[in-house]
Amino acid sequence: MYGKLETRTFLAMLVGVSLAFALLMKPFFGPIFWAIAIALIFHPIRERLAKRLGDRPNVIALLTLILCMIIVVIPVLGLVTSLVAEGLSVYQKIQDGELRPGEYIDRVNQSFPAIEAFLAQFGVDFAEVRDRASNAFVGGSQFLAKQALGVGQNTFQFFLGLSLMVYLAFFLIRDGSKLVDLLIQALPLGDERERLLLAKFAEVTRATVKGNLLIAIIQGALGGLIFWLLNIQGALLWGVVMAIVSLIPAVGAALVWVPAAVYLAATGEIISAVILTAYGTVVIGLSDNILRPILVGRDTKLPDYIVLLSTLGGIVMFGVNGFVMGPLVAALFMAFWGIFIREFGEIPGTAVHNMADTATETQQSEKPRQD
Repeated sequence: MYGKLETRTFLAMLVGVSLAFALLMKPFFGPIFWAIAIALIFHPIRERLAKRLGDRPNVIALLTLILCMIIVVIPVLGLVTSLVAEGLSVYQKIQDGELRPGEYIDRVNQSFPAIEAFLAQFGVDFAEVRDRASNAFVGGSQFLAKQALGVGQNTFQFFLGLSLMVYLAFFLIRDGSKLVDLLIQALPLGDERERLLLAKFAEVTRATVKGNLLIAIIQGALGGLIFWLLNIQGALLWGVVMAIVSLIPAVGAALVWVPAAVYLAATGEIISAVILTAYGTVVIGLSDNILRPILVGRDTKLPDYIVLLSTLGGIVMFGVNGFVMGPLVAALFMAFWGIFIREFGEIPGTAVHNMADTATETQQSEKPRQD
C-alpha cells in the first residue's frame, strides 16, 4: 500500500514538474520548434557528412548548421527585411496621400458596375466592402511599419531568439539520435508505437516545412517576376506577399494576383490583365496544384482537404508556426487513431480503414531509418 502511494506521489510530482518546465519554456517555443525542424530537415545531410568525415560529431554538426544558415536562414532574413522595408515605404506613401486604396476600388467599381449589382443580390453593401478592403490594406501596411519599428526597438530580443535557435539546432543536429532513443525509453507507450509516432512527427515536419517553403519561394518569385515585367509598382513587396499567402492551400497567391488583374482591366490595360490572368492561372496556379500534393500531401500521407483545414486551423491557433503545427497535429491524430484501430479492433467505414492503412504504411516505410 505504502509502495503504491510512493509511486502515485512520484508520478504526480513528475507531471507537475514537467508542466512547470513546459511553462518555463513557453516564451522560447518559436526558437525551440524551429531548431527541432532544422535538425529534422538537415538530418540526411548530417548522415552523409558522417559517412565521409567519420566520428567527428562537433565538426559534422557545425558544417550542417553552416549549410543551413546559407541555404535557409540568411535568405529568409533577407526576404523578411525586404518585406518590412517595402511595407514601410507603402505606408509612408499612404500617409503622404500618394496611394489611395479607396480610389482604386472605386475605379474598379466604375469599370465593372456589375460587381456592385452582384453583391447587392446577396445583401452585401459595396461601400462597406470598399471601406473594409481599404482599411485592411492600410492596416496591413501599418502593421509592417510597426514591425519595422519593433524590430529596431527589440533588436536584442530578435537576435537573442535567432541565436537561441541556432544554438539549440547545433546540439539537436549533433545529439538528435541519442535524444530520440532517450525519449523512446522514457515514454510509456510501447517502443513500436513510439517509433511510429516519432517517425510520423519527423516525416510531417520535413514535408510541411520543405514543401510549403519551397512552394512559397517558387510562387513568390514567379509572382514578383510577372509584376516586374508588367511594370506594377512594388513588385518585390507583392512577390513576398504572394510567397506568404501561398502558405494557405487552395487559395494562396491568387489573393494577390486576381485583384491586380481586375484592377489592370478596370484601368484599361486589357493586354496586361489578360497576360497576368493567364500567367497566374497556368504558371502560378499549376505550380501550386502540382507541387503541393507531391511535396506536402504525398509525403504526409494526408488527404488534400485535411492539409487545407489543418493548415488554416494551425495558422489561427499557432500563428505563423501553424502552417507546420496544423498538419503535424492532424497527422499525429491520424496516426494515433490508426494505431488504436489496428490494435484494439475494427471499425467499419472506408475512411477509418484508410486511416489505419496510412499508419501501417508509415510504420513500415519509416522503420529502417530512425530519423
